[in-house]
Amino acid sequence: MRLNNTTNAPTFKKQDLNGTDFDLSSPRNKLILLAFFRYASCPLCNLRVHELIQHHNTLKKDLEIIAVFQSPPDKIRQYVGKQKIPFKVLPDPERILYHLYGVESSWLGFAKAWTVKIMQVFSAVLKHQFLPGSFEGEIHRIPADFIIGTDNRIIEAYYGSHIGDHLPLTDIYQLIGKHETGQ
Repeated sequence: MRLNNTTNAPTFKKQDLNGTDFDLSSPRNKLILLAFFRYASCPLCNLRVHELIQHHNTLKKDLEIIAVFQSPPDKIRQYVGKQKIPFKVLPDPERILYHLYGVESSWLGFAKAWTVKIMQVFSAVLKHQFLPGSFEGEIHRIPADFIIGTDNRIIEAYYGSHIGDHLPLTDIYQLIGKHETGQ
């Protein structure tokens, strides 16, 4: 079941890729971007991680990024780990967090990406060398992003419409700005 804006974010405690505990219910003074990805060798997922890495220095003052993959740690290190990731990555091969947040799968969304995002696919594979490999979990998993406030309320619940659809960075910056001004 999908979550809505202004509802409480389901809390959880999970170890990140480095073995450090992450507890969503812990007090904090930053917003959180909880980003759900597909599997570790997904070219579009790695392209989005690359984009988040490029913006991390600007975002980190106000936003903590938490990436969730349905792959086990060894596959994340093999593929996503080729990039120097400055934020937490949570392996969730059992897909417990995916179910908790209502992250869905869709064959239509899988097919749609190949017509809508063909240039992104080429960029991911040819320019950045994010080559597809093994996949874990559901290949037709659709990404989802959640901006979570310091009070643990969901500010923005964004469920993608296809396998390359994430909350646009411009929207993330706007949400941060609204939060800073108390809107």
